[in-house]
Amino acid sequence: MPELNTILAAKKNLIVDRWAEAILATYPSESLRYLASQKDRFANPIGHAVRSSSEKLFDELVHGNDGEKIRASLDDFLRMRAVQDFAPSEAVGFVFMLKRVLRDITAQEMTGKGQVSFQDELLNFESRIDSMALVAFDLYMEAREKLFRIRIDEVKARSLLALSERQ
Repeated sequence: MPELNTILAAKKNLIVDRWAEAILATYPSESLRYLASQKDRFANPIGHAVRSSSEKLFDELVHGNDGEKIRASLDDFLRMRAVQDFAPSEAVGFVFMLKRVLRDITAQEMTGKGQVSFQDELLNFESRIDSMALVAFDLYMEAREKLFRIRIDEVKARSLLALSERQ
């Protein structure tokens, strides 16, 4: 039985496409058609970011599992979601969607000979996804905190400006 990474690498395009579709489905239905169909990165930066980030994250999970590269890919995507007013669970929930996609696509490999070994590999891989989700949550919260600090600083600056104009 081929090892999990070999199977995942062979099915990469299918997995990444389905994961990207699941992520895009978290956006409002009026936006979904545009996000899913428009391929130009400048006309559709959200769709491009979803596809690009999901592919980079998948590659890192399968081939490298480099924490810094995962963090950088997550950070790019989560900064965008932080300004889009997603709840933290919605913003980070896309990471867990990969588990469902993997289970659906690898269901055939999970039956028959070597099932226990394959399931162990899949559980180990899912643990890496869980770790990625925790990093994603931290990054999302950092981006939200930064956004709120910027807003507070703007209010303070306007207040100081209003006070100085009165005097």
